[in-house]
Amino acid sequence: QEKSCHLSAALLGEDSEISQDQLYELLKYAALGKCHNAAQPSWCRIYHQSHLAGVVVVVLQEMSQLHFYRFYLQFKHLRRVFQHRFTLAPSANFPVSLYGEGTNLKPQNTPQGLTSTSSECISKSSDLQCDPIIQRYGGKKQGLTSYTLTLEEQKENDYPIEGSPGCKGYISTECDQQRTDSSPLFGLDCEMCLTAKGNEVTRVSLVDARGQCLLNELVKPQSPVLNYRTRFSGITRKMLLPVKTRLSDIQTRLKKMLPHDAVLVGHSLNSDLQALEMIHPSVIDTSLLFARNEGRRFKLKFLAKAVLGKEIQCEQKLGHDPTEDARAALELAQFFIEQGPTKVAELNLEMLLTAEKLAEVSQNKAALQPQGCGFQEQLNEPPPLSKPCFLDCLQVTGQKPLLLGRQELDPSGLCQSNLSTSNKQILQRALEDVPLSKFSIIQFSLGPEYLASHLHAGLYEKVRSKLTDMLTIYAGPFEENFCMKSVKKEFGRCGPIQSLTVVTETFQPYVCIQYEVLEAAQLAVESLNGAEVAGSCIKVQRPVTAAMLDCNVLIKELELDVENEGVIYVAGLKKSLTETDLQEEFSQFKDLETLFLPKDLQSGKHRNCCFLKFQKTQSAVDALEAINGWTMKGSELRSRNALAPGHLWRWIWQMNHNNGKQGKHVFYEKMEQLSDCEQDLRKKVKKLDHQIKKLYRSLQNNTLCIVLFPGVNSTHGSQSGLGLMGIKDDEGRSAC
Repeated sequence: QEKSCHLSAALLGEDSEISQDQLYELLKYAALGKCHNAAQPSWCRIYHQSHLAGVVVVVLQEMSQLHFYRFYLQFKHLRRVFQHRFTLAPSANFPVSLYGEGTNLKPQNTPQGLTSTSSECISKSSDLQCDPIIQRYGGKKQGLTSYTLTLEEQKENDYPIEGSPGCKGYISTECDQQRTDSSPLFGLDCEMCLTAKGNEVTRVSLVDARGQCLLNELVKPQSPVLNYRTRFSGITRKMLLPVKTRLSDIQTRLKKMLPHDAVLVGHSLNSDLQALEMIHPSVIDTSLLFARNEGRRFKLKFLAKAVLGKEIQCEQKLGHDPTEDARAALELAQFFIEQGPTKVAELNLEMLLTAEKLAEVSQNKAALQPQGCGFQEQLNEPPPLSKPCFLDCLQVTGQKPLLLGRQELDPSGLCQSNLSTSNKQILQRALEDVPLSKFSIIQFSLGPEYLASHLHAGLYEKVRSKLTDMLTIYAGPFEENFCMKSVKKEFGRCGPIQSLTVVTETFQPYVCIQYEVLEAAQLAVESLNGAEVAGSCIKVQRPVTAAMLDCNVLIKELELDVENEGVIYVAGLKKSLTETDLQEEFSQFKDLETLFLPKDLQSGKHRNCCFLKFQKTQSAVDALEAINGWTMKGSELRSRNALAPGHLWRWIWQMNHNNGKQGKHVFYEKMEQLSDCEQDLRKKVKKLDHQIKKLYRSLQNNTLCIVLFPGVNSTHGSQSGLGLMGIKDDEGRSAC
């Protein structure tokens, strides 16, 4: 039976803003896969990439996130089909940023982790037999149990063992050795400081098989610290001062978190387990997995770059990030298991390490030269090789990608490029040609008359104005001398308040409250309308304007948005609660996948609300029922279904805080310019949505489809882009 591909991406909050490089990373892996040394993207995961039928990128020229949410109701197909959505850094010319201006057709010496042809990997199969990885594991792919350390190997490498003299008082995770090739992997890494007792753990990170952080906690050592080793650990005295968590707390938490057949992955994991004073029977040590001769070991930083194409432990950062290190070790083990020893041996890591050291020596020599020396040599040197563009990378598959659009998209001539004069023509060509191509870029446009900068400015003002109205509620009437503190406290239980003012134009006082999140305003309308607050029975309503007449329709559609499936909003949290506290409190709920705790983007402080994403919709429904009215640490919680997808948090916050920065005359001028063509624009957007729907329905199952609003980056201003993505399944929806 053919395996179906699926996509995993926990895109909530700040993590949902994706750069052009990260998008490039996804497209490269989708098109090339691990057989061409492309690494899994760092921000999402494609399962069974080799079964992808193709990749289709739809680019909506010069459109931004602003267009999607201004015409949200018109984009009916897009919002109901694509499971994953992300904010995209704007680009002045998106197609060029995707595959580069001009392309070098000559073979390039590309670094591992980007791309290389099989002839650039190590040479002859006879040489592979001498590789320590092949000698240790053989050449065939095996399951993960073949790579876990035996009891003897653990003893040889100073792992804590049950009953060993040096492990008295150590805590066992109580996991058994009944592991299978389907057992779950967990990445673990600790940072240590030198104390009077020796090396004591001061920070612990644990990530699951998808790379999601389950634990990232500072730990107070038992003995006085002699050396914080800040350069490596990143720990300072100031960081540990308020910490109350002790080693015993971490031990208890890890025991609860790890299932009975858990396999821990780490780099020199023995040091971490010794510092944690814990015993665990099933481990994969990446410092031993990527075997070298004579007992030497590769550093994690080198392996991450050479195998995964990722930079970790950067010198610009203060100390190592244990979550980053745990995730890197986990991905290295997954790469080894999925690719097998032969593919890993073909990377020729020893030769790469030698080349890297030679490069470092060369750089150091150059740095030691007196100022001005070697200038003439630099003039005679050839220019450095540019980073290979996307089309260069696709050449290794022997394919020519398909580009369709109204303008000249590919200056290099590496693609099958067809120019059309209308979206209708582009769609017709796409329906014919896309099934014949493994990688296609289809560019649609609303037309030049709708791309003027003043129209973008007008759209921004309309979206910001409507958003402000949706975040605002009016409550009252109150008695003359009502207690404002009571009102603020009651309405604050619905979520973070941006502003609260008394309306004086009415006979009796009313209060105008503007929230920071849509869910808080809706929760206030639903739960406090008709309630008694500050001694008065009040009415709660949104402002009544022409733009707000379809507010209830919009709220209903936002609730049904495919990206909000399984996501609930929880308010009334005490600000003293940390993310770890909340993870612990909510861990009782079944199928909880992600917790997002919003922060004020200026102060960095947590708000009094959070979002919970569940793997199954029914689990979210059950949690919603249980949480409403639930008391946590003396505070009553309120909850409802999420309205604004996670990637909107930062955007809404910025719009809120940019309110009123432009003069009224500018605002009305832009409104007039836009109103003349907006009705026509709605029709065009609706038609465009239908054309994308038609194209999407024609795609084969297991096709990765990404729709991009590239954003606007010009002298007139910048607007973030938006990406929607999914892998088409049998039901015509995108598989998550």
